[in-house]
Amino acid sequence: MSYAIQKTAQLTGHEGAIFALAEEPGGRSFLSAAGDGWIVRWMFADPEVGKLVARVDSRVFSLASLSEHRIVAGNMDGGIHWIDLTSNTGARNVAHHRKGVFDLVPVGDHLYSAGGEGAVTRWDTRLEKAVDTLYLSPKSIRCLDYNPATGQLCAGASDNGIFILDEQSMNLVRHIPNAHESSVFALRYSPDGRYLLSGSRDAQLAVWDVRNGWKKAATIPAHWFTINDLVFSPDGRYFATASRDKTIKIWDADRFSLVKVLEIIRDGGHRNSVNRLLWSSTNNLLISAGDDRSIILWQPE
Repeated sequence: MSYAIQKTAQLTGHEGAIFALAEEPGGRSFLSAAGDGWIVRWMFADPEVGKLVARVDSRVFSLASLSEHRIVAGNMDGGIHWIDLTSNTGARNVAHHRKGVFDLVPVGDHLYSAGGEGAVTRWDTRLEKAVDTLYLSPKSIRCLDYNPATGQLCAGASDNGIFILDEQSMNLVRHIPNAHESSVFALRYSPDGRYLLSGSRDAQLAVWDVRNGWKKAATIPAHWFTINDLVFSPDGRYFATASRDKTIKIWDADRFSLVKVLEIIRDGGHRNSVNRLLWSSTNNLLISAGDDRSIILWQPE
C-alpha cells in the first residue's frame, strides 16, 4: 500500500528543542513549547509566523490547551504553569511534581499530569488545584492517554511497565509489567478504543487488545531508536510514530503495516530526534517537532 503525504511548511523561531504540541479549541491554531521556555501560537491559515503567547523560566516538557484563553504547561523541574492569556499577571507556577512533568491530558473538568517521581496527579481545572495523586512507580511516568470507551486512563513508565487506571476513582485496575524492554515513552488508544499502542526506548511498537484481556496483539520493530510519540489520524485509518532516529513513520491502523517513511534526504524531514506529533482534527495536517528546533507541517493527499 502506498501513502501520499507532502511537506508544506517548516516553521522556525524556537531557540531550544521542541518537546510539546497542542491544538487549540476552534481549530484555527496550535501551540508549541520548547526548551527555551517559550509557548508559541501558530495559525493554520498563515503558519509561517508564530506569535509568542507565554514564557516561563524553565524548559517546557508538556502542554495542554484548556480553552482559547487558558493553557497549562509542565516544566523540567516538576512545576505546573497555569496560564491565562487574557491576564497580564503571567503564569502561575505550582511546584508539585519532583523532576519533570512529561505529559498532560485533559479529561472533562480534570487534568492529569505525569511526574518524574512516578506519580500521576488529577487536577481540578476550575480551581487549578491538585485533588488526587497516585504513586505508581519508583521511576518516571513518561506518558498518558485516556480511553473514552472504557473511562480508563493509561500511564507508561520508565520501569518498562504500563498502568491502567479508572479515571473516576483513580484506582489501579491493571498493571502490565515489562510491557517493553525499556522505558515506555508513548501511549495512544485507537479512536474506537479497541487497541492501546505503546512505543518505547527499545524502539519497539506494541499493540494491546483492550477487549481481549489486554493480550499483546503484535510487537513491531518500528524504529532504530526510541519511539518518542505516536498519534492516530482523525479518521482512525492511520497512525504515525516519531523517533530519535530522525524519522516519522506512517502505518495502516487495520493491518499495523508500514506505508510511509518520512526522512531528511528524500522528504525534507527533521535533522535530529523527532520528539512530538500532532494530527490536526480540523484539517488533517500532521505536525511534527523535534530537537532541530523546527516544526514541519505534512499534508496527506
